[in-house]
Amino acid sequence: MRHCSVQVRGLLTRDELDRYNALMEVGSFLESQSRYDLAYTVQREVDLLIQPAIERLKDKGRARDRATEEYLASKRQAAVDAADEDEDE
Repeated sequence: MRHCSVQVRGLLTRDELDRYNALMEVGSFLESQSRYDLAYTVQREVDLLIQPAIERLKDKGRARDRATEEYLASKRQAAVDAADEDEDE
């Protein structure tokens, strides 16, 4: 069974995390019994379960990128303003 990343697990809701842990336990048991056909089905369920958390992680990244762009734009504007003040003197 493939685990999801720590970042994605951190964004799972309590119910999602409980279900994730239960599915991983079932999948590990199935793999120990060499029932890879059933473990594959459980892995697909895990993949579906974590999709909302992956989207939340992407949203956080986009928000961080927007904040960085706003910060850089304000720094550029401050540099332009400082240059304009130097020209006025």
